[in-house]
Amino acid sequence: MTLLITAGAGVVMLVSSFAFGIAGASRIIWLKWSVRIIVEFFRGTSAYVQLFWAYFALPFYGIYVDAAVVGILVLGLNVGSFGSEVVRGAILSVPRDQIEGTVALNLSRYQAMRYVVLPQAIINMIPPMGNLAIDLLKITPLVSLITISDLTFQAQVIRQQTSETIITYGFILIVYFLLSSIIVHFVSRVDKYFARGLDIVKGNH
Repeated sequence: MTLLITAGAGVVMLVSSFAFGIAGASRIIWLKWSVRIIVEFFRGTSAYVQLFWAYFALPFYGIYVDAAVVGILVLGLNVGSFGSEVVRGAILSVPRDQIEGTVALNLSRYQAMRYVVLPQAIINMIPPMGNLAIDLLKITPLVSLITISDLTFQAQVIRQQTSETIITYGFILIVYFLLSSIIVHFVSRVDKYFARGLDIVKGNH
């Protein structure tokens, strides 16, 4: 369940990060400010309260959502709101002359974003996005508060049954460390892949 929540919320995090980040860097004022309101809401309120609201309060309005879906969406959007700032900042860091070059080549905004801006910006996104992925993993124990039987929830049950506090929580510390190490390794591989691709492009240029 911990892996499911982390993977699902990770997908939501990536999608919302890029969607909100690109929209936040848009020149369309209404779109830019609409996204800003959403991002600031998720950044400015506690993930703990967001989970409780989505799972316990929404049913009063006739909206019933499965606990796992709530956990995936809330945690993904919460961390994705921080990721959107990473994406927006990376896009805005692309040199202005690169943007002007796309205009000279008569590229559409979509083509400029896809072929010129994002390939350069993504290199700056990867390290902080990797850190956010680890943060996402570390806040997944919050889902145990909305009845989801994740790793931390099971550890609490075992501790209550056996009174083995040190061994039980020591074990899940190791598990979370190993899972974090896997994410670090994966992000490192992705970083090298995109860096190599950019070097090839620069070399051809």
